[in-house]
Amino acid sequence: MSDMGNPPASRQPLPGQPIVAFDFDGTLTIRDSFTSFLRWRAGPGGWALGLVKMAPALAAYARDRDRGAIKAASVKIFLKDVSREELQADAARFADHVWSQFMRPDALATWEDWGRRGAHRVIVTASPELTVAPFAQRLGAEGLLGTHLTFDDQDQITGAFSSPNCRGEEKVRRLRQAFGPDMVLAGAYGDTSGDTEMIAIAEVKGFRVFQERP
Repeated sequence: MSDMGNPPASRQPLPGQPIVAFDFDGTLTIRDSFTSFLRWRAGPGGWALGLVKMAPALAAYARDRDRGAIKAASVKIFLKDVSREELQADAARFADHVWSQFMRPDALATWEDWGRRGAHRVIVTASPELTVAPFAQRLGAEGLLGTHLTFDDQDQITGAFSSPNCRGEEKVRRLRQAFGPDMVLAGAYGDTSGDTEMIAIAEVKGFRVFQERP
């Protein structure tokens, strides 16, 4: 992995090395990491105020179920004008703070098993790469593919994304972009409809197979 602020699409697997893709939120973790991060970072008062500001976006989500739009709204309200350096530092502290209560033991066991078998393990997540990067580093992930935040010329978050929300067919597109159009997944693991397409192209199909809590 490169530095946590600029996680790689992935170092390329060796010829014949199996590629295994893991969703992050709800699969390796017990709950959504980005919402948890925003809530932790804002504190109780800031979180409550932010939710008030998000009321229009929440109402729109109730109508259209547009996950990308609600995520963009949360970035704009909770992270706009935060510097990349500050976000990196906060994400690292958050990962350290929640790790022992956040990661599924059975998922970690499967992750480690694939590692012992020499697999190229990549996390494919709808959460921003920057906030998942410290977890990926701690796991020893060979790759990380996620949603990209947009930064201005002062290296501060603009409140928008520079890539599509990384879920559904976008997960497959990003994997093929990283590893080539003929990529084959030895395994894939996920827990929501946003993982269906990724799991469908894998030899080992792991849908909601992890249930343990720390």
